[in-house]
Amino acid sequence: MLSIKNLTRARTPQIPFEAIAADALGSDYELSLVFIGNTRSRSLNKKYRGKDKPTNVLSFPLSKNEGELFLDLAIIRAEAIRAGEAFIPYLAYIFIHGLFHLAGHDHGSIMEKKERDLLESWHAKLSPHST
Repeated sequence: MLSIKNLTRARTPQIPFEAIAADALGSDYELSLVFIGNTRSRSLNKKYRGKDKPTNVLSFPLSKNEGELFLDLAIIRAEAIRAGEAFIPYLAYIFIHGLFHLAGHDHGSIMEKKERDLLESWHAKLSPHST
């Protein structure tokens, strides 16, 4: 189950978040997805990670089958532009990255392969022209 809350002025991106999350975490996982801006991102990152700067994604596993993801759309959009990537596929990648952190994976080759595989399976369904 997925609940989405948009705390920004930006339009909620149209990505099949629930289906992607089910592929990564299973259909029984309860996920709260919150879109935030730089101020809240920075505050949460400082409080929970000791880093005094905004970040693209924060993952908070609450239990084996429940967690929260916070996505900073402004940071993600800026990163996509710098990387020369379309916003929607890049957002999907960051979302998937956060999902695998919720699943207990740390950065490394195993997590990168899982991210690549899942993103590849969804790539054709994501419109690169969406903003």
